[in-house]
Amino acid sequence: MSVSIPKMPLHLGMPEREIIDPRLDLEAEIKRLRVERKAIILAHYYQDGEIQDIADVVGDSLALAQRARATDAEVIAFCGVHFMAETAKILNMDKIVVMPDSDAGCSLADRCPPDQFSEWLLQYPDHVVVSYINTSASIKALSDIICTSTNAVRVVESIPADRKIVFAPDRHLGRWVMKQTGREMALWPGFCVVHEQFTARKLIKLRREYPEAELVAHPECEQSVLDMADYIGSTNQLIEYVVNTKSVDEFIVATEMGVMHQMRKRRPGVRVIGAEPASGCECAVCPYMRLNTMEKLYLALRDLKPQVDVPAEIAARAVLPVERMLALG
Repeated sequence: MSVSIPKMPLHLGMPEREIIDPRLDLEAEIKRLRVERKAIILAHYYQDGEIQDIADVVGDSLALAQRARATDAEVIAFCGVHFMAETAKILNMDKIVVMPDSDAGCSLADRCPPDQFSEWLLQYPDHVVVSYINTSASIKALSDIICTSTNAVRVVESIPADRKIVFAPDRHLGRWVMKQTGREMALWPGFCVVHEQFTARKLIKLRREYPEAELVAHPECEQSVLDMADYIGSTNQLIEYVVNTKSVDEFIVATEMGVMHQMRKRRPGVRVIGAEPASGCECAVCPYMRLNTMEKLYLALRDLKPQVDVPAEIAARAVLPVERMLALG
């Protein structure tokens, strides 16, 4: 069966929103509403710095899923993209989950439609289905276990050697995991619109400009980029590496530029240079992550919408593979 990868929906046709008085102290109002709503604010590293700074928890997909599962808050305000908020809802069906902008989608999740994926899986009836957390709740419900870039190798290594594996939806992460584990896997041909744009040619030019800098890259990048990297890791691992590798004070970062806020915040004086994407812009920014703003976060806490809901029958199936992932840490 050939797989037809759909074009990305733009997610930008938003309805007209309330205009916020620019004199309003958004930070103070968000803090007030967080207390009144008994809410927790979770933010991904790809969010703008001001959202990261006001959040209760800032992390990657794994850390945020862990904190969502453990929270006793009545409201979860998720500053990330839709699949992340869905995961929080799957783990907290009795809580209110809101996100600042419900149009904040994900190129990976959107490129793996449940109907096409379920048909594709018919070719692999005896395979363990490992799905990246960057998928919809419906894809998670079709999976045996979920992984993140932090624990993908550990998840695959936990599967008995005699079992065949399907990995979806990121082909680059899948190939990297295959290389790390020595396991052959059938790969769904998806990719991230941000990480797909980094090229070896542009990085060679950047390394000439900054010869003392180390190159750190996310495993969602193409293999030619990963072959050049001094360090490959998940979002959180890249931050930890830059913060803790004191023998170097310059780094070229091949991932979404939001991570550089934490790198600079936790290691003042470090020089981080964002890898230039093939599109020619100065930095790699996820347009969907950046749909979230302080104004929209304020409205989400004030009005408790837009809410994220997952049908009960899908959540009941999806929670099992998510819990299997969390059990592995």
